[in-house]
Amino acid sequence: MASQTAPHPGCPPPGDTMKILFKGLALAALCAGTAQAANTTDRLVPFEQFVRDTSAARLSTFQGLAGTRVQNEAAFNEMRQHVLSLYDGVRVDHSFMLDTQVFDCVPVAQQPSVRLLGLKGVEAPPAPSSPSTPFVKESGEQPRAAASPLERGKQDPFGNELRCESGTIPMRRVTLEGLSRFESLRHFLGKGPDGAGRPFSGSSALAPVTHRYAHAYQWAYNYGGESRLNLWSPPINTGAGQIFSLSQHWYVGGSGAALQTVEGGWQVYPALYGTTNAVTFIYFTPDNYTTGCYNLDCPGFVQINPNWPLGGAWSIYSTFGGTQYEFRMQWKFSGGNWWLFLQGNGTFDAVGYYPGSLYRGGQLSQFATEIDYGGETVGPDTFPPMGSGGWGGWGWTQAAYQRAVFYTDLANAGQWSSLTSAQPSPSCYSLAYTPASSGGDWGTYFFFGGPGGWGC
Repeated sequence: MASQTAPHPGCPPPGDTMKILFKGLALAALCAGTAQAANTTDRLVPFEQFVRDTSAARLSTFQGLAGTRVQNEAAFNEMRQHVLSLYDGVRVDHSFMLDTQVFDCVPVAQQPSVRLLGLKGVEAPPAPSSPSTPFVKESGEQPRAAASPLERGKQDPFGNELRCESGTIPMRRVTLEGLSRFESLRHFLGKGPDGAGRPFSGSSALAPVTHRYAHAYQWAYNYGGESRLNLWSPPINTGAGQIFSLSQHWYVGGSGAALQTVEGGWQVYPALYGTTNAVTFIYFTPDNYTTGCYNLDCPGFVQINPNWPLGGAWSIYSTFGGTQYEFRMQWKFSGGNWWLFLQGNGTFDAVGYYPGSLYRGGQLSQFATEIDYGGETVGPDTFPPMGSGGWGGWGWTQAAYQRAVFYTDLANAGQWSSLTSAQPSPSCYSLAYTPASSGGDWGTYFFFGGPGGWGC
């Protein structure tokens, strides 16, 4: 069944004027050039057949296909071996399509991180942290919690229920079609095309080549932190070379080649996910982006919860001047592991963890030394919108935000963050910060974003 290509959630209906959004790079032109990934798949390939097809695949099958960038036969063979290693010995009884992506319900004990890291079992989750000062609910318009896209009773176009049973986890199917959109396995696993992925702390420092930021940071020994992320899905003009746009957390330790991170948020990255919609993502690196990966794309994150499809698109997004949706994300270092908690309109779920052993005795095997929150975009010449595409100073319903930002100190107490804003590309992106002392029921928060464009 071919999916219908509809206007992108970040684009206005035909005929709307551009007077309020994307100054300097008209949204109409941007949306017209956006690659809309219409899925022409007329069936969901069963898991066993997918594995057989992968084993038998040859580079010649993919050469000449639109978007194929794999370098050569050796690079393709490395990609194929990687995919096969992820699924070696795995049994799947249920799969479904979410947006344009297939998810397989993989038994917890058979996921790559348990098998390939040699784990004896999975850990039990801790309780999440809370800020030291409780929220005081204020009157006025409030954002709505975005629901996880996996709910009992919902079905994909082929009649498969959009959920996994207890004891299994939704694993985004890693395919050769997806990997071949990258030059090599290293490029596929990297945070971005050049491997970089963390902003400099100083506002005057230039960002790494191709990456741009608007963010807010604090140097503090910490066991992680939390925010509520306003959910948007900005358009990416892949025809102009734009790569991705995101809103995220960074928890950082070490420096130079020993820099280590735990990261997560939402991201629009068409080449990686095969969709122009924003997805939930996580990322880690133990060695300054030399290695690491997104989601479950390599051995790393151990997922224990069936309710959250990492790398999966949401079913609804915020609209400019309209309803605002958000989700809650927390990272917590406990028992030697970095735990992820997520909440939409349901319970606050422990999704899984990065084992501390991934950090090889480095800084993040003990605690992080910096917290960082904000937006990041990638594009070699022209850069995509960040957040809603509106400037940070435009505020509620017009700019993206992160609110209720706090961190967990080394006494395991939640502390409101005291952030320093950094806007290294002010002609394209900005950030407006409010401390907890004047933030009301939003605690520490900031609005951020911008239209992107040329000269960032």
